[in-house]
Amino acid sequence: MDKLTLSNTTDILRDGSLYAQGLLRSVDIERAEECITTVSKSQIETIRVLFADQHGLLRGKTIVAEAFPSLFMSGMKVPNTLLLKDISHRTVFPVWSEDSVGFPAGAGDIVLVPEPSTYRVLPWSAHSAWIFCTPVNKDGSRIPYASRSVLQYAIDRLSSINRQLRVGLEVEFCIFAITDERLDHSNACMPASPVTTRNLLHGYQLLTEQLYDRVEPLMDDLRRNANALGLNVRSIEIEMGPSQFEFTFNATDPMSHADNMVMFRTMVKEVCARKGLHATFMSKPHLPNAAASGWHVHQSLFDKSENNLMMSKADGTLTEIASAWIAGLLEHAKASCLLTTPTVNGYKRYKPHQLAPDRILWAQDNRGAMVRGLMAPNDPTSRIENRVAEPAANPYYLFASQIFSGLDGINHGRTAPAPIETPYMSDVERLPANLQEAIKFFESSNLYSEALGTKFVTYLAQIKRAEWERYHSTVSQWEHYEYFSLL
Repeated sequence: MDKLTLSNTTDILRDGSLYAQGLLRSVDIERAEECITTVSKSQIETIRVLFADQHGLLRGKTIVAEAFPSLFMSGMKVPNTLLLKDISHRTVFPVWSEDSVGFPAGAGDIVLVPEPSTYRVLPWSAHSAWIFCTPVNKDGSRIPYASRSVLQYAIDRLSSINRQLRVGLEVEFCIFAITDERLDHSNACMPASPVTTRNLLHGYQLLTEQLYDRVEPLMDDLRRNANALGLNVRSIEIEMGPSQFEFTFNATDPMSHADNMVMFRTMVKEVCARKGLHATFMSKPHLPNAAASGWHVHQSLFDKSENNLMMSKADGTLTEIASAWIAGLLEHAKASCLLTTPTVNGYKRYKPHQLAPDRILWAQDNRGAMVRGLMAPNDPTSRIENRVAEPAANPYYLFASQIFSGLDGINHGRTAPAPIETPYMSDVERLPANLQEAIKFFESSNLYSEALGTKFVTYLAQIKRAEWERYHSTVSQWEHYEYFSLL
């Protein structure tokens, strides 16, 4: 491994720029040594050095095993424009003529700082491994909109009042068979033309045993790969729609589950692609009879003594802190939608009578409500379930939004309104109707500008506005049908 030997690894790593800048601590060096030793004694040939970008998509470079130790010395340099792209991979900030939200002109480098605890061997590609990183500026300073940095800041804010959040994942998605990969040159546009597909299952047979048996080999493969990554699958379900599935995972801390969600989405897509299948976490595919997919985030608040603060009082009423947390989520639901539902497509899911929310309210146990209260006296699993998010959301931003909203409810002593058990017939505020509305609510709210700074608000709004403007300026099939023949 270059000039490193296992006996002098510690000294060499401590001489690196990452340790000198305080970006790796002593405990990180110890973990890095463990990673280096593991690789040296394994059949690993390549390590994919990755970070979750502003959309929750993994980007990065691949290095050979012999170069792995150098990653913990000086990090990995990548272009800063990776943080300046919309979902179509277009750079939507000026990078040649002026400062771009804190970056000097010229599309220069940022540095990826590895997180040793995220090292994983890929069970579907056993000679390869992943390691996740946090992007920083070349001088080691924090980038205010880097995904892991945003979530870590939120976690630290919550920890400052001696509280910690645990979240559980409940993720819906679809898998289809590919009938045409559309790889001819004319389809190499930006974004690329989508593959054409057919269903694996007809659907609309919720939790049907016979349908599960038909896809059990595929579900087993995904479950085993997920477990090999350390994701701890709890259940696998046949969902309502055609070729629609759901995986759930046991609760853990937000950073671990943000990493887990990115790992899970990427694993599912990569494993399926190797089988000639297409997995999508898009909320509402434009396919006949397709159902919308959601991401239900279960969350419980604990104190430092591991007491679940979401448990109801003896008479079944909410504790003050649970009431404040729910009130904060409701108060900032509109502003948070840019983080929970960041795509044009995600707002097509907010329809009544489809097990998805369309109004800002909570209920005791009602799947039509935005927030579902699953709390009871002396029940250690007491939690709330926020059903607002789409499965394509950046999990780091999403969990941060829950923390900042709930924390605001606690800090301001907010009280949750009475639960509403008829969510689709209630005269309360509605969630934003589209991405444009969500951008406006996000920009006009003080919550995120005060929590994360105006630079973060400006940055994210500009990226998502670019997506909305491309959508808004595209001639749709509806317009063609409506006007082409008549006018």
